[in-house]
Amino acid sequence: MFADIAERPVVDAASGVLTIDLAALAANYRLLQARLAPARAAGVVKADAYGLGASRVAPALYAAGCRDFFVAHLGEALTLRPLLASDARLYVLNGLQPGAETACAEAGIVPVLNSLEQIDNWTAQARARRSTLPALLQFDSGMCRLGLEPQDAEALATEPARLKGIEILHVMSHLACADEPDNAQNAEQLAAFDRLAALFPAATPCFANSGGSFLGASYAGALARPGLALYGGAPFDGLPNPMAPVVRLDVPVIQTRIVPAGSRIGYGGRFVAPTEMRLATIGAGYADGLPRHLSDRGAAWFGDTRLPIIGRVSMDSIILDIGALPAGSLHLGSLVEVIGPHQTLEDVAEAAGTIAYEILTRLGARYHRIYR
Repeated sequence: MFADIAERPVVDAASGVLTIDLAALAANYRLLQARLAPARAAGVVKADAYGLGASRVAPALYAAGCRDFFVAHLGEALTLRPLLASDARLYVLNGLQPGAETACAEAGIVPVLNSLEQIDNWTAQARARRSTLPALLQFDSGMCRLGLEPQDAEALATEPARLKGIEILHVMSHLACADEPDNAQNAEQLAAFDRLAALFPAATPCFANSGGSFLGASYAGALARPGLALYGGAPFDGLPNPMAPVVRLDVPVIQTRIVPAGSRIGYGGRFVAPTEMRLATIGAGYADGLPRHLSDRGAAWFGDTRLPIIGRVSMDSIILDIGALPAGSLHLGSLVEVIGPHQTLEDVAEAAGTIAYEILTRLGARYHRIYR
């Protein structure tokens, strides 16, 4: 777990300290793999491993036993390929743009084929190479985002020649409401997916995401794709989180002050001090991934004391009410906790009116990163 870094100096004049616990990441992977067995647990490392650094996260997951890695775009897979051993399998969720097939095949990367056009382009690449190429085949089971529509999947099943040259490793789909375990759409999507998967009996299913990994064996398939849960995010809304926290964010104080009653605080002057107030300004804002919607709603912590955000979140700074602390507790360089043991990703997301995914993936490049 995280050591107390409340007074650690900020290295390299960064806007804060983002601590990433790779041991907790590995523990989360092992927990998910144990729960999903005999299915395999993949690691979703798209968006630079949800903003935490795929070049560090993917090798840590590999060391924990992960051999299957999902990204969104081919460029992400090409960057990761040399960082992982040859037995690691890389899959591209968005499939391929026209013209990218050669680079994908040469690198040994596996596309997820989401449309008849992508299928035709991949079979053309197989013909040109006079070889068989692997792929995953995705169905739209009711999310209307990516994948073959049911009628296209049914037509494809009656035209096996159209898949000549493709080895379908898995058929897959994506759950829209897996973070709500009682949502009826989960069972509806499972039924739709099972019906479409039966059209391709030689391929094994790949269905569960983070929430789906906790919905039971019928959702697990042969390969599951947990993402947020690996990084400590709660797989279900409003329920206890079984995952270990992976990230902690501490931001330094850049100024403290005492302001008289009636002072207008922050952009727009919307917050007016009702009495004399003690304030601290910290050196991160929406440019560092702390949403403007935290204005007058969110908080930071110092020790066990909550420090409310007052006024609008700025690009590079946030103003805190530190009146609950003894005078002199904070000074230039003191670190306050923004994400950590007192305030989870979900807490910050709720205060900002968004989801943990958005908070995590937006954490900025200006933070000094410590990998444990």
